[in-house]
Amino acid sequence: MKHSIKRQMTAVFVGLIACFLLVLLIINARFLEPYYISNKKTEFILVYGELGKAIENNTLEDEEVSGILQQLTEKNNISFLVIDNENNRVVTNVHDMEMLRNQLKGYLMNKAQKESRILESTDNYEIVQSRDKWNKEEYIEMWGSFMNGDPFLLRSPLESIRESADISNRFLVYVGCMMAAVCAVLVWYFSKRLTGPILELAVLSERMADLDFEAKYTSGGSDEIGELGANFNKMSEKLKSTISELKRANNSLQKDIERKEKLVQMRSEFLGNVSHELKTPIALIQGYAEGLKEGISDDPENREFYCDVIMDEAAKMNQMVKNLMTLNQLEFGDEEIEFERFNLTEVIRGVLQSMEILVQQKEARVIFCQEEPLFVWADEFKTEQVVRNYISNAFNHLDGERVVEVKLALECGKVKASVFNTGAPIPEEALPHIWDKFYKVDKSHTREYGGNGIGLSIVKAIMESFHQRYGVDNYDNGVAFWFELDVE
Repeated sequence: MKHSIKRQMTAVFVGLIACFLLVLLIINARFLEPYYISNKKTEFILVYGELGKAIENNTLEDEEVSGILQQLTEKNNISFLVIDNENNRVVTNVHDMEMLRNQLKGYLMNKAQKESRILESTDNYEIVQSRDKWNKEEYIEMWGSFMNGDPFLLRSPLESIRESADISNRFLVYVGCMMAAVCAVLVWYFSKRLTGPILELAVLSERMADLDFEAKYTSGGSDEIGELGANFNKMSEKLKSTISELKRANNSLQKDIERKEKLVQMRSEFLGNVSHELKTPIALIQGYAEGLKEGISDDPENREFYCDVIMDEAAKMNQMVKNLMTLNQLEFGDEEIEFERFNLTEVIRGVLQSMEILVQQKEARVIFCQEEPLFVWADEFKTEQVVRNYISNAFNHLDGERVVEVKLALECGKVKASVFNTGAPIPEEALPHIWDKFYKVDKSHTREYGGNGIGLSIVKAIMESFHQRYGVDNYDNGVAFWFELDVE
């Protein structure tokens, strides 16, 4: 990810360390020397006071006082020279005193001041920054005279502080680079621990946007991200139930609109079709019942045949009435549609398993290769009715190679389920009417297996209650019935 939080955090922290290091280097280079000079002025004044006391008390040569002065000047890296006029001697803490004596003479003769920059000046002394013309080095110097008039010179080299500053800067660079490297590793590690759950939440939100509500946040945790993940899971459950309710409400609204338009037409068609379909079985039942009553045949085998015909026709009428009731409920919208998300693969596999006996009787070869689950939104029970009607219809019209093939395919956010059977194609003129109630392409063949022309009408009613597409396709070696359902 080009603008990932890990990279940004690492860049920010490493950048902060680099900026902090740069500021320290600038401070060292710009302010360390003035700070050193300020401290050195304080040290000069301290040494000046101690020397003044020793001269006033005439204890410069005292061993104890001399030791204290030696320790103080060595500690602060200060060289001193005092000309004791009373005793006609020179007191110093350096072996080669000529350089200090010449510099003091230059100050006393107002010559050394030309090469100096005054830092502080009083009636008794001046503190200056000067450059020694003999060794070409810079010093902080204090010169003047004590209360008794004895001249003095204090000197401390400035080069040492510059060298210390350079060493300090190099040390800061090395330490800063090491700290930046360690910080980068630590920030990368901790940012990875932080961004891992965030990336999981991003993937989860993307799956939720695709209406995959099986996705859950699993990283846990009791911090803010963990609480956010728990809220994502709650939102997922809430959205799932809300979408189910919306689909149910939308479906109910569409059914209400269509119901009024179809009501009158359906009633008249229903009465006409029922009367037509019941006419034949009622006539058969009536004729064979009258024959039994009048004793047309005394042969027990014939009587049993008459009874079988009556029972068979009564069973067909009973099944037709049940189908008509189901169809009536669907078309009039009296049956509640329960939209839910379920596995269509599992539903088809269950229908095929329940029809194993019919497969053996028809000597059919069933092909269903779908292994992966495919989840759809619909009423699971009614979808099973559609699948069962299609597969039963395929078995009843088998011919040729006697193959029944069921397929599932994803197309533009929908699942297309198709049931193909080998056999004779449906005549083109019959295709527009096969979904009508009581329509039969081959009435003699339909009567053989007890069909009444209502099965495909039930399919039509169910799919239209779902507001989904359905249809049939002819092939040279058979027929394929299909329907579609939403994946999201």
